[in-house]
Amino acid sequence: MNEKSIPSINDFPLKTTEKIRYRDTDRQGHVNNAVFSTFLEAGRVELLYNSGEHLTSPGSSFVIASLKLDFLNEINWPGEIEIGTVVKKIGRSSITLEQGLFQHAKYIAQAETVIVQMNNKTRKSKPLNDFAIEKLNCFINK
Repeated sequence: MNEKSIPSINDFPLKTTEKIRYRDTDRQGHVNNAVFSTFLEAGRVELLYNSGEHLTSPGSSFVIASLKLDFLNEINWPGEIEIGTVVKKIGRSSITLEQGLFQHAKYIAQAETVIVQMNNKTRKSKPLNDFAIEKLNCFINK
């Protein structure tokens, strides 16, 4: 994505929609900042697990190594939030995702997340398998 332009949901190859719940709001009447991470999780799960074929190797899990989240605008109830997800980079054992949150086509937040595949026994990073790399390449930022 172009760094200088404001992205739209259509700039992301994977789109997910979540309903905003009344309980997501805080004392100021907007969605609590902690819920932003939950919305981002919905987009990540759609990519990593919801395709019907898990991208992890047997005996492995994905863990978040880094999450940078920039709050640009507030989210208001009621309504829906759209989550856009794109693969920014594929490493040996890691995936860097760029995500955007949108409400009524307004750019609300941006995030960059680094996810690492970890061996469940050794708790060390484990290289991504060929199947995962092939699937992730379908969602890479070109």
